[in-house]
Amino acid sequence: MSEQTRPYCENALGLERIVFFSDAVFAIAITLLALEIRLPEAAGLNDAELWRALASIYPKYLSFMVSFLVIGNFWLVHHRQFGYIERYDTRLILLNLFVLMMIAFIPFPTVVISENGNCAATIFYALTMCATGLLLALLWLYASGARRLVAPNLPPAIVRRGMIRNLSVSAVFLLSVALAFLNPDLAKFSWLLIAPAVVLAR
Repeated sequence: MSEQTRPYCENALGLERIVFFSDAVFAIAITLLALEIRLPEAAGLNDAELWRALASIYPKYLSFMVSFLVIGNFWLVHHRQFGYIERYDTRLILLNLFVLMMIAFIPFPTVVISENGNCAATIFYALTMCATGLLLALLWLYASGARRLVAPNLPPAIVRRGMIRNLSVSAVFLLSVALAFLNPDLAKFSWLLIAPAVVLAR
């Protein structure tokens, strides 16, 4: 295919707009996590009652922290991917929109698991995170495959590490889905494996 008819665009401004829009969605999703932390009744409480009320919603704090860190990791992966992507096309834009759709959706399962710590809520949350990671992996696979949208001389090691980063978090959440059928709390504790998985992926 000739340079004139090739469907890839190397417009730097267009690529920047994709990145800026993506960053905005990540930022809004993280902000929404904090907005969902509410006390059921906070008016007119004395000191002791307020402390008890604050302590009673600890599942909301935990779900906020987990989701914040996972979204932060997804943003870091996304940021690194687009640091290597030099061109874009319609398929990349669509794949990126699907990734952002999942990122924007994360606050909802975060609320669900903060209010219901049962098996269904745990699986729903884990599957959401797993799907997000897999979509990021698909985006990177499309962009880097045959060096379609990245530099032609991009080292294979960088491509491979990019895939491992994407799949490591999804693998942990997929493992937690199986564990949730045995014990939902054990499945939640398994999410601590995300930290060493991310370190090993680097």
